Amino acid sequence: MPDCSHPDAGPDSTFAAPPWQASLRLGFARDGATTRLLRREHRGPLRVQKALYPEGPQTCHVIVVHPPGGVVGGDCLDIALDAGAGCAVLATSPGAAKWYRANGRVSRQRVCLRAGADAAIEWLPQETIFYDGASVELEHEVELDAGAIYLGSEILCFGRRASGERFAQGRVAQRTRIRQDGRLLWWEQGALTPAAIASPLGMKGRSVCATFLAVGQPVPAPLAARLRAADPLLALSQVKSVFVARHLGDDGEAARTAMLRVWEALRPHYLERRACVPRIWNT
Repeated sequence: MPDCSHPDAGPDSTFAAPPWQASLRLGFARDGATTRLLRREHRGPLRVQKALYPEGPQTCHVIVVHPPGGVVGGDCLDIALDAGAGCAVLATSPGAAKWYRANGRVSRQRVCLRAGADAAIEWLPQETIFYDGASVELEHEVELDAGAIYLGSEILCFGRRASGERFAQGRVAQRTRIRQDGRLLWWEQGALTPAAIASPLGMKGRSVCATFLAVGQPVPAPLAARLRAADPLLALSQVKSVFVARHLGDDGEAARTAMLRVWEALRPHYLERRACVPRIWNT
């Protein structure tokens, strides 16, 4: 395998290095009052270093690490997380994910999350940055058994605004599907190109979009009203058992703050415990 830290493998190179084909398989099971990480298999540059318990044994925190630090054209990342009945798992990342320009090849990521009966999965990666010219396909699938809960967020940044780089060419295709007990709850797909980002029907020329999805008991109207009052820029909706919060802007840090505010407000409702911010977010 090539070393992706090699200067020729960077975002502005035409170096035709062999792509990474990386996969990670994680399995969790309940052991008394403790959620334990019992299965940890990887191929290529995807890792989870250890199970963390910053809020006690009930909830297991894991940090998914992609050591190269960036994804180049042709790379494929495949992540599967299985939380057994009664488990509580929070997964995040150590920093922003970077998707470099395609160099004629499409990069892909597939995330498959499964929660057993009465389990809970929180999928809270940090922001994703798409460099100009990136060609990316993202697939996100969630399978929930009866009583299972899902909280998930994504923050997508197009171009590097601080460096003066726009997303002037490229394509990011997405597909998100959530099922519970085999019943389809949520299906969303689309492709973002520079034209779609500029369109009034797309991102209205903004460079950052963020989405928070929560599946479980509907959010009470007073709680949704408090969220709206705290951040009037949030767009909120409740579609049966799926609660959706969206943010649109030009600042990745503002999007992070918005998603954190939503998570902190909703976690006590869904999981009956306060938000425990991963320490890695502050490093």
